Amino acid sequence: MGDPARANMLTALMSGKALTATELAAEAGVTAQTASGHLAKLLDGDLVLVRKQGRHKYFALAHADVAAALEALMGLAAGQLRTRTGPKDAALRHARVCYNHLAGQRGVQLYGSLLDRGFMEEAADGPVLTELGQEFARDFGIDLDALSAARAPLCRSCLDWSERRTHLAGSLGRAMLIRMEDLGWVRRDKASRAVLFSPLGTGAFDAAFTGRQSSI
Repeated sequence: MGDPARANMLTALMSGKALTATELAAEAGVTAQTASGHLAKLLDGDLVLVRKQGRHKYFALAHADVAAALEALMGLAAGQLRTRTGPKDAALRHARVCYNHLAGQRGVQLYGSLLDRGFMEEAADGPVLTELGQEFARDFGIDLDALSAARAPLCRSCLDWSERRTHLAGSLGRAMLIRMEDLGWVRRDKASRAVLFSPLGTGAFDAAFTGRQSSI
């Protein structure tokens, strides 16, 4: 991860999209041949996986643990910055995609609200959804039975790099972001990892996820 080109590739994959080697070369600012060498090292390190579709190969992060590690490392790196960030960074701080779930100020707001209202509890091995939380999730339109039947953990904590606090990962975090997209609350910025809220979504999100820790 320490090489700048590989770091840029991994950061690009934090959007949750699968990208070609050519696209990743452009993100890293290197030639296609150099990108191929970097991707081989990332594959050997189990940081990315490759899928073949026709004549094309698409690369994606290997699993959620890679995204969590990257998010935490970004937090450490951000702590060394002395310059003020620009408007684009402000949008990413407000709300962004972290692999497949909501991060930034809005992600932290969601996590804090679930805790404050007794919908979720923090345990030694990670957050746990309470009975009240299960009822809330179902009312929100989440199919908990389907999520529980899958192998992926339902709730996971992820350290937010910009807020230095926790946001919600796991299959529930992913499902909640998808549900907000379905409701028209948010859309993903195609040019970055930013998540953009509609006027309707801003009010609806604040109404759904209130609490002492949820103010931004």
